[in-house]
Amino acid sequence: MAATTPAPLPADLEHGLRRLKLASIRRVAPEILVTAKTQRWMPEELLRALVEAEITARDASNARLRTKLASFPTVKTIEQFNLRASSIPPQTWSYLTSLEWIAAKENLTLIGPAGTGKSHALIALGHAAVETGLRVRYFTAAELVENLYRGLADNSVGKLIEQVLRNDLIICDEVGFAPLDPTGSQLLFRFVAAAYERRSLAIASHWPFEEWGRFLPEHSTAVSLLDRLLHHNNVVATDGESYRMREARTRSGGRPSKH
Repeated sequence: MAATTPAPLPADLEHGLRRLKLASIRRVAPEILVTAKTQRWMPEELLRALVEAEITARDASNARLRTKLASFPTVKTIEQFNLRASSIPPQTWSYLTSLEWIAAKENLTLIGPAGTGKSHALIALGHAAVETGLRVRYFTAAELVENLYRGLADNSVGKLIEQVLRNDLIICDEVGFAPLDPTGSQLLFRFVAAAYERRSLAIASHWPFEEWGRFLPEHSTAVSLLDRLLHHNNVVATDGESYRMREARTRSGGRPSKH
């Protein structure tokens, strides 16, 4: 029984692993050493098991950190996305979930009515990108412009934009949800122009492009923004009944719910 019970690591090994910050090896080594002895592993098998344990733990830790820094408002995954209830063509969804468009620094724009899966799709693609090791940042359009507005006071807008563009994918949801003033429009244009052919932008709006003048007050700004945004862009239209309205009707047995 004693031969198969993991023994604590010798103090010098424990100290050395702490200094090297190999926390996972330090944690799993006693048990792996027992397995190695009982199964008569070759030295390289033991070393491989220890290294793989450390890599797996660090990958998981890094993924958790990237998820936190992405600032997703909720957890949505590709597996949870109901493609059959969506108007997105399967072939298009297959390409988007491959994430090849991010590597190619292409943009994605989802256009369609509220409740047709735009935000779910963006967040799910963002989570998938995080899991593959990419850096992602989620904003609503209002949050992004508000962040840039703060840089006007100390002339740090350029620095803030470059900081955001350290990410591989920037998600900008709810574009056009509220109108922008001329300064806000210029800030949004400046951001899109800085990202052009450098980073992938994923955007969702319920306004078709020809109506973006509704929330971008200056025609020239709207034209210039769209010119850069639509180059190398995957435009996907979503339509159909709102998922939320459908679920509400299902919960109420087909009757309008009372509020």
